[in-house]
Amino acid sequence: MPDVQIQPDTREVLVDGAPVTMGARAFDVLAHLHANQDRVVSKAELLETVWGGLAVEEGNLTVQISTLRKALGPKAIATVPGVGYKLAIGAASATPRGPALPDKPSLVVLPFANLSGTAENDYLVDGLITDIIASLSRLSALYVIAASTSFRFKGQPVDIADVGRQLGVRYAVEGSVQQAGASLRVTVQLVEAETGRTIWSERFTGETQNVFDLQDEIAARVAGAVEPKLMFAEAGLSQGKPTGDLGAYDLVLRALPHVYRVQTLEDFRKGVDLLDRAIERDPGYRMAKAWKVRAYLIARGARMISWEENLEAAPLAKTLLAEAGDDPLVLVFAGQFFAFSGWGQEEGAEAVRRARRLCPNSALVNLSAGWPLSYIGAYDEAIEAFEKGMRLDPLGDMVVYCRMGASLCHLHSGRIETAVALSEQVVAELPSYGTGVQTLVLAYWAAGRVDDARRTAEALRRIVPDVTLTATLESSPYRRPEQRQMMIDAFRGAGLPD
Repeated sequence: MPDVQIQPDTREVLVDGAPVTMGARAFDVLAHLHANQDRVVSKAELLETVWGGLAVEEGNLTVQISTLRKALGPKAIATVPGVGYKLAIGAASATPRGPALPDKPSLVVLPFANLSGTAENDYLVDGLITDIIASLSRLSALYVIAASTSFRFKGQPVDIADVGRQLGVRYAVEGSVQQAGASLRVTVQLVEAETGRTIWSERFTGETQNVFDLQDEIAARVAGAVEPKLMFAEAGLSQGKPTGDLGAYDLVLRALPHVYRVQTLEDFRKGVDLLDRAIERDPGYRMAKAWKVRAYLIARGARMISWEENLEAAPLAKTLLAEAGDDPLVLVFAGQFFAFSGWGQEEGAEAVRRARRLCPNSALVNLSAGWPLSYIGAYDEAIEAFEKGMRLDPLGDMVVYCRMGASLCHLHSGRIETAVALSEQVVAELPSYGTGVQTLVLAYWAAGRVDDARRTAEALRRIVPDVTLTATLESSPYRRPEQRQMMIDAFRGAGLPD
C-alpha cells in the first residue's frame, strides 16, 4: 500500500510524496474518515457531514469512495457492509513498528527454496518446513512463528532484518531442498535477523523414506544452535513416526492446502477425499483423522455443510479424543469438535487445555483452543490463547477468526467497546463472512447502537438469506443461558426473524 499523507489544513493529499488532485467532496469524505480512523463511520454520518444535510442519494457517496480508492489504492478504504467505511491507511510518518521481542529465543522458519527443478515437489518441500516448525513449536523455551505466516514470504525476495522487525523475532532459518529420485539434500542456515550474521549452517542428506528422521534432526540442530541448553530428547520433539506408510503421508500433505482454511465446498470435498485415502492406507494414522475432523468443523463454521453432515464426523472425533495421548494437534482438533458440537464442552475444554500445556508455542493449538474455552465462559483464558495465537501467526489466514473469537469473549465479559472495535475489524477484512457479520450485530446491539445493529442485520440477511434465531440457537456452541439471551435480545432487537 502506498504511503499517504493527509493535510486537512491545506487540503492536500500526498501519495508516495507526490500531490494528488481530487474534488472537494472527495477530500471532505477523506478528511472525515481520517479524523475518525479509529472507528467505522456510518454512511448516514458521512452524508450528513459532507453534504451538510442536503437531500442526496447514497450513490453520491459511493462515487466519492470509488474516486478515493482509485487515487489511494483499492484497500485504502474498507467497507463494512450495511454500516459504512473505515480508513485503512495512516500517515506515512506513522509507520507501524513490529512487536517487541519475546523474553525467550524467537525465530521464524522461512520457506525453503525448491532446487529440484520442478514445481511438482513444492508440496513435499512445504510439508518438510511445516513439520519442522511444528516440532520446534513443542519447545516451551522457544518462540516460533507459525507456518501460515512463514509461507507469506514464499517466492519473494526478503530482507531478513525487515522480516525480523515485522514479526518481532531474533532469528530466521532459511534453506533449500533438492530431490533426486529417493534422495533428499537439505541445506539449512540460522541467521541473526538484525545483523544478518550467519550463526550456524549445515547440509543434511537422507532418503525420502526417512523424511521424519530428517525433520527431527534438522529441528534438533536448529534448537541446539539457538539455545544450547535445550535437550532434544527431553523436549519431546520426536513423537515417533506419525505413519509407516509414506504414501499415506504424501496424501495428507496434498490434502493440507484444501483443509487448512476450507475456502470452498470443493476444497472440503477434495481434502476429505485425500484424507480418507490416507486413512484407508493406514487406519491408525491419527493425524490424518484429526485433519478430517477439523475440516468438518471449519466447513460447518463457514456454513458450507449442514449441521447434520457436520455430525457425521462425531464418532471419529470421540474416538480420537479417547486415543489422543500426548499429541497436541489431535487433542485440540478433537476437543474443539467435541465442544463445538455441544456435548461434553467441559471435556473438550480440558482437552484443549492439555494441548496448550503440551505445545504452548503452537499458533494452531492456541487459535483452536480459544473457541472451546470461550464456550464454557473461560473468557480471559480464551482471550489469552487467541492473543498468543495472533502473536505467533501475525500474517496467517486464521488471525481474523481469532480476532472474532476474542471479540465474542470481550462482549460476554462486558468489554463492549473493545468487542465492537474487534468485530468491525473482522467485518472490514472479511465482509462476506456471515458469522463475523452476526457477531457485529451482537456487539452493536450490546453497545446500544440500534441503527448500526439493524443496518448490519440487513447485511447479514443478504449474506445468509435463511438466517433465523431458532436455527442459530439450535446450532450455536454457545449454550450458557446468558450467552443465548444475548443472541435472543440482539436478533429480535435488530429485526432478524425468529
